[in-house]
Amino acid sequence: MELRHLECLVEVVKCGGFSAAARSLGTTQPTVSKALQQLEHDCGAPLLDRLGHGVRLTDAGELVWRRATAILAERENLQAELAGLRGMERGRLRLGLPVLGSSVLFAPLVAAYRQRYPGIEIELHEQGSQRLEEQLRRGEIEMAATLAPVPPEMEWRELVDEPLLALLPKGHPLAGRSSVRFHELTASPFILFEKGFVLNAVLARACRKRGIELHEAARGRHADFVIALVSSGLGVSLLPRLEVEPRRPLALETALIDESDLRWRLGLIWRTGALLSPAAQRWLELVEERLPLSFSK
Repeated sequence: MELRHLECLVEVVKCGGFSAAARSLGTTQPTVSKALQQLEHDCGAPLLDRLGHGVRLTDAGELVWRRATAILAERENLQAELAGLRGMERGRLRLGLPVLGSSVLFAPLVAAYRQRYPGIEIELHEQGSQRLEEQLRRGEIEMAATLAPVPPEMEWRELVDEPLLALLPKGHPLAGRSSVRFHELTASPFILFEKGFVLNAVLARACRKRGIELHEAARGRHADFVIALVSSGLGVSLLPRLEVEPRRPLALETALIDESDLRWRLGLIWRTGALLSPAAQRWLELVEERLPLSFSK
């Protein structure tokens, strides 16, 4: 079983087919097909179902793909550590960032990292936090930013502790108040984020604790769309303060949610016991240097 065969499997799954994988790897489709045939021979089982519109992993393929992803990630970490011994001239930062907050918090830091370490390739994955946690477990990324609480198998470094703001349409009964209680919002339809956003889980825990239920009106992926839905009168929503303030003036009202279990606590996570590559260690150092926890206190 050779690493290049495992690499072909991972790329075929990532690209959804042999031809696209060949282009990504800079080789030919027959070469990729031959590598997969050899890998299946070595494993003693078919790894892929060849479909008319793509491929699908078999049960054996799912097992091999997960291990292959982790093995290839460890190879990259080894290469990155060796690059660290050469003064960070080469390497790759495989980083996951959430949709919420990244433009405000992390975009300037990514630019600063690029300037400080121009030889490091930056591979960014922007997803909901739950999806990022799954990618971490599979070894597809090395570090991610997500909200607390975090899975027990993850290391956590808190960076930002932000209050949440209630977004209220003009003319809403609660409009004009500087702060509101969470339970007061439940009389209105609620605009949530798409599944996979940890903020949804934060709200769900708050509801269970108070014995209340939200009446969902719609879901969105981006803050601007959620703000537009609230402005149109569809319902109410919550966003971290740092996402709201740069967008003012807004065609809606806001009020502080001043409750300890309803805060936007963001930090960096990585797998417990994992030896961070020099590229990831430098990212952690830069973030702690430029983004202290007092950012939002």
